[in-house]
Amino acid sequence: QVQLVESGGGLVQPGGSLRLSCVASGILFGSQTFHWYRQAPGRQRDWVGHITPSGNTNYIDSVKGRFTISRDNAKNMVYHQMNNLKPDDTAVYYCKSQPTNSWGRGTQVTVSS
Repeated sequence: QVQLVESGGGLVQPGGSLRLSCVASGILFGSQTFHWYRQAPGRQRDWVGHITPSGNTNYIDSVKGRFTISRDNAKNMVYHQMNNLKPDDTAVYYCKSQPTNSWGRGTQVTVSS
């Protein structure tokens, strides 16, 4: 059974940083692309970025230069370093694996002074 569990969310002031983690089990980790999505209250769930099995990354324009996705295949972990956070980054952040299309339950990120 595939399971993804996110952690690392919290409350941070504008300009601050957080590092989210996603641990995967029941999965051939090294063959998966991992995506991060986010969903703000009252809005649809939006794609933020991804990391391929080879380590290539891509991001939406609004987070380029601020967010970095990385992976540790030995630990079955995906990381999402978020710097210079803005109030508009407030959302529940989700990890998703592809091609298994499994989702975690999300972790709340709140950016507020």
